[in-house]
Amino acid sequence: MTVIAIEDIAGRLAPGQALAGLDLGDKTIGIAVSDARLSFAHPRPVILRKKFTLDAAALLAQFEKDNVGAAVIGLPVNMDGSEGPRAQKSRAFVRNMAPLSPLPFAFWDERLSTVAAERTLIEMDFSRAKRAGKIDSAAAAFILQGALDRLRALNARSSVPGQP
Repeated sequence: MTVIAIEDIAGRLAPGQALAGLDLGDKTIGIAVSDARLSFAHPRPVILRKKFTLDAAALLAQFEKDNVGAAVIGLPVNMDGSEGPRAQKSRAFVRNMAPLSPLPFAFWDERLSTVAAERTLIEMDFSRAKRAGKIDSAAAAFILQGALDRLRALNARSSVPGQP
């Protein structure tokens, strides 16, 4: 496992492989997975956190089931762009995954992803209790969709003649 830039993800995926998005919470890990064309993020059920080795095994099993070739993990930076304890936890999670999997990870600025996910769930008329069970996967879908949109923009720019 290695950490790569978001711009390098497309080149690391084999044809048909999906990209995963992760939102690390203290109690759950939200997961979303792209379609094979890297167009849309689809939320998956959350992983209830227990112990790192169990969490990692569940995550890797989900990656295998969904044919994931790389993952984008939300990096919870502060509004001023600095990194606090939550960002350090995300970086540590990726470092701890390194010996367990060769899959590359990319970090994605997740500022306000949970807020956006909660607003969407409220608009969909989910009760507070139902939102609690879906918020981390919805946030993972927002993180992943942002990364997919960025990859699509990079691909469109590179296909325009005269663009670097």
